[in-house]
Amino acid sequence: MATKEEIIESIASMSVMDVADLIKMMEEKFGVVAAAAVAAGPAAAGEAAPAEEEQTEFTVVLKSVDAAKKIACIKEVRAVTGLGLKEAKDLCENGGTLKEGVSKEEAASMKEKLTAAGCEIEVK
Repeated sequence: MATKEEIIESIASMSVMDVADLIKMMEEKFGVVAAAAVAAGPAAAGEAAPAEEEQTEFTVVLKSVDAAKKIACIKEVRAVTGLGLKEAKDLCENGGTLKEGVSKEEAASMKEKLTAAGCEIEVK
């Protein structure tokens, strides 16, 4: 009986078409599918990623505020969130979550407006 190394060397010397035929013969003989073994490999992770659902809800977080534009930032935070003056001021001074569960378009719109006002925004 041939050793594993001898079998590997003999497969390495085959053409691609011969190896494909060999795989088909092994599938028939042993009742297995070679694709199942490939799915467990690293290439499967790259193929599985597009199958994941795209994120539909986002959280908009205020990271920091430009000190020179603090008043404009507070005004924009109030307009976007509907918070009162004190709550908006506290949020601008300390940072934190502005809104949760918003759509991608709404999150992009909020980020654009707040960034223009002088805020640093993160969308998660």
